[in-house]
Amino acid sequence: MKTLYGIQYLRAFAAFAVVVFHAAEKNGEHFAIGAAGVDVFFVISGFIMWVISDRRPMTPQGFLLDRVRRIAPSYWLVTGVMIAGAMAGLFPNLKLTGAHILASLFFIPAQSPSTGDIWPVLVQGWTLDFEMFFYVLFAGALFLPRRWRLTYLTTVFGGFFLIGLLFQPASPVLKTYTRPIILEFLGGVFLAELWIRRWIAGTSLGLACVGASLSGFAAIFLIGADFDETICGPLAMALVYGMVSLEADGSIGRVPLLTYLGDASYSIYLWHTLAISVVVKAVGVIGLSTTPTIAIAVVGGTTLGAAAYELVEKPLRKILSSDLFRANPAERRPS
Repeated sequence: MKTLYGIQYLRAFAAFAVVVFHAAEKNGEHFAIGAAGVDVFFVISGFIMWVISDRRPMTPQGFLLDRVRRIAPSYWLVTGVMIAGAMAGLFPNLKLTGAHILASLFFIPAQSPSTGDIWPVLVQGWTLDFEMFFYVLFAGALFLPRRWRLTYLTTVFGGFFLIGLLFQPASPVLKTYTRPIILEFLGGVFLAELWIRRWIAGTSLGLACVGASLSGFAAIFLIGADFDETICGPLAMALVYGMVSLEADGSIGRVPLLTYLGDASYSIYLWHTLAISVVVKAVGVIGLSTTPTIAIAVVGGTTLGAAAYELVEKPLRKILSSDLFRANPAERRPS
């Protein structure tokens, strides 16, 4: 798939927004708009998967294996660091149980013994529970002819949403997978179909979509409204649609730094809270005020994520994409 720079830049800004959100939260401040980065990530996820599946044939098994290789190893490593840190007493508020650890490692929503919330050991990993759910349902679509896939996904995601709306299930798994936020993934799929059919806006409408989305996020933040998926989902869709429209019109070029941060966004998302915790504790000894502490924490979180991208994610990807780990012998490169 050809690199869509607009999507890369959105991934970079979404990851950065989440870093700022957590840095501010750790310092007792609020940057609620940063949490909307997750909504943007979900829309992008649906968009990318639909475009990739349209561009090259793939089996359901191959798709799932590729997604697990892409997502799981780095996540398992960071989760292992959290578990080791908790056992060493570095995270006194983190309580561990065997059942919760296993649920976390296998992307099964479960209540945290630390807070009672439906969170894994690595708190931001809650979004990966949704991602793996998306992947499983998307793999099911790959069993079908192309013309039926969109109908299947609409029916399945709509069905889960209606179950949540009508029955409000209490179990962690069903409560998670029936949240309205799952429709953001489906929204990304619909945007991708518009992109493929070239039913996209021109420069003026693309700019209007981006401007309306950013203005909406800013307005919600300024008036102190809740950032929930019923509001953030449509705004995230408008943002993605506007960016891909601008790209199709040739209005977006390559910015190396933003492209790199987009590539590193997953590692930044996984690792940044570790750096933020260390920075806040260290700076607290010095006695700096809140604003510079947040700034240093943001830089530290982003830097650690970028380092993890270079030292962990990229080497793991190289190893796991080698012939040794290809499930289908026919996919192996000739020697």
